[in-house]
Amino acid sequence: MFLRSPGSERITHGRYSRARVPSLLSSLFFLSNNNALTNSLPTVTTTSRVSRYKDLYRKSMAASEKSMAASEKDVILQLVTGLIRKINTMQEGEKQVERWKKIEESGPVNELMLNSVVEVSSTSTVYGKFKPWETHSEESSKGSGFAIEIAGKKILTNAHVVIAMNDHTSVNVKRHGSSINYKAKVVKISHECDLAILDIDSDKFWDGMYLLELGDIPPLQEVVSVVGYSEGGDNICVTKGLVLRVETKEYDHSDKDLLSIQIDASIDHGNTGGPVIMGNKVVGVAYAFSPKKNSGFVIPTPTIKHFISGVQESRQYSCFGSLDLSYQSLENVQLRNHFKMSPEMTGILINKISSSSGAYKILRKYDIILAIDGVPIGNDEKVPFQNKRRINCSHLVSLKKPGEKALVKVLRNGKEHEYNISLKPVKPNVKVQEFYNLPSYYIFGGFVFAPLTKSYLDGLNEYDINKGYASLNGLQVKKVNRVKVKNLKHLCELIEKCCTNDLKLVLQDDKVMVLNYESAKTATLQIIERHGIKSHISKDICLPMLLDDPFKDNRINLLPSSIRPIFDLVQKD
Repeated sequence: MFLRSPGSERITHGRYSRARVPSLLSSLFFLSNNNALTNSLPTVTTTSRVSRYKDLYRKSMAASEKSMAASEKDVILQLVTGLIRKINTMQEGEKQVERWKKIEESGPVNELMLNSVVEVSSTSTVYGKFKPWETHSEESSKGSGFAIEIAGKKILTNAHVVIAMNDHTSVNVKRHGSSINYKAKVVKISHECDLAILDIDSDKFWDGMYLLELGDIPPLQEVVSVVGYSEGGDNICVTKGLVLRVETKEYDHSDKDLLSIQIDASIDHGNTGGPVIMGNKVVGVAYAFSPKKNSGFVIPTPTIKHFISGVQESRQYSCFGSLDLSYQSLENVQLRNHFKMSPEMTGILINKISSSSGAYKILRKYDIILAIDGVPIGNDEKVPFQNKRRINCSHLVSLKKPGEKALVKVLRNGKEHEYNISLKPVKPNVKVQEFYNLPSYYIFGGFVFAPLTKSYLDGLNEYDINKGYASLNGLQVKKVNRVKVKNLKHLCELIEKCCTNDLKLVLQDDKVMVLNYESAKTATLQIIERHGIKSHISKDICLPMLLDDPFKDNRINLLPSSIRPIFDLVQKD
């Protein structure tokens, strides 16, 4: 029922009038003045008070739900939301004050430790993206590094700081306070964890150099210092911040999930590779940053130590183990019931097992992995970590070396089984393969063949021998004369040893290409001569591929399953 009070034009609905909204809010938020719209906030705010405000607001709204007009509810909602936002802002300000207080109390970094941090610069001549037989302009990179004991005196830095490793890469190191650049040699590198070890053959460089020591993972909210040569200056720079979280994260340099620390200290391209220090120990290596979130990311010491020990014990470029299988979480109770899991069981569901995995033909699709090395896996794919933290279960095997075994407990058809699985190296993905390899290519009959890991090629003219095949550009090569192609080297062998008049290539989607073999050979010689190409085949395909050291003669043998040949039809200019 609508009532008009004498001498007033205000309309009321139920027991609250619009004129009473300010006084209602005043009593709701315990403000002394009836004008709640202009009242200042309390000088002391607490989380419990904000919670009480929210609770009172909910009760008030519930009591008047049927009698209050929608417009009145909107006014109150806006006022409450604004007030809570202001209180939260004040709390954030208090947190910032507390943060700066911690940083101020932490004290400066020891001068000896500062002298151990060096500037690392590298220059590399990049191979042509579309013509891999050519080299293009130089690219340079700058970062930081620090002195450490690794079978002698070495410099530890990020892999991305030294760019691509090929015979056109040079690396230089400069000490703090010095103008002299010293030639450095990359001893070992792992693009998977974005770390590299440098050696400097100069007594003068090492004279008086203090070697830093590795510590442990820092506790949350502890103050750490990032030391390096930040962009925009030539002198050493120290930034400080707090440890925000420790978890597995996909490394941008390789797309691998490894342990990572997030901090709120400033990091940029210049101080990546530099040490992150707490007290008198290194707790990590700065490697990435997020400008939008004003935070940086650090490679923690367990990953660093694993890389160093892998370098000392093995010549493999990958020192991280893998079960090489895909899985999913089991947080849905119906899914768990379907696979006969008891209420106390937790784990992950295997979806697929790679044929190159040590678990191949031992574990099965739809097995439930309950535990690895006795550590139970949660339905959320996570396992216990330090101080009640939880991280992804991939951490349990990533810090094992290839060849080591992992005890895997599985549930299969309602019964539990345990298997000792030999771990394989983490298979390099497309991004990592490009770091290790020089460009591979093979030219035949006006076509350029390249591995799937490389950029497509272009830039030659169309000739009679390849005319009419433009629609087949970029398709994967499946077979050569009915023989299934294994990799680029195998494709070259099949073509070079062809003994039929016609060379038949079956491509992706069963597309077919046929070339007269002798005409194509003649055209190949004419094409490479006309374009000034030294060879129709890259050096790594001509010589035996290496299985051990990716830097010996700058070649490496990639797994056959990771090289799927493609071809790119040459187009008109």
